[in-house]
Amino acid sequence: MEGGIYTGIGNGTQLDSKVVQTFQKSFVQVQDILDQNRLLINEINQNHESKIPDNLSRNVGLIRELNNNIRRVVDLYADLSSNFSRSMEASSEGESAGTLKSDGKSSEKRIRSG
Repeated sequence: MEGGIYTGIGNGTQLDSKVVQTFQKSFVQVQDILDQNRLLINEINQNHESKIPDNLSRNVGLIRELNNNIRRVVDLYADLSSNFSRSMEASSEGESAGTLKSDGKSSEKRIRSG
């Protein structure tokens, strides 16, 4: 898998395994943050239902943490989007100049003049 090329975004586009690994890492980070948010929301709800003053004041910090986590998720998705766009642009540029197959051989595309 290391250094390989993946095809299969629907139009035959090829992605380097490093790009795929970067996407996977980002999605894992997002999932971890979302899992943490679920726990925060549960704690916030419990504190709210308890109506204990200390618990209610603790919610202020928990809600701030939740908001920061949401910002982080938005940033991660924005990075994913721009990385995906760049990889698609690089892939389409590679197609016009010839692509490298998984066996390491070049697959030149000839342009007919005309």
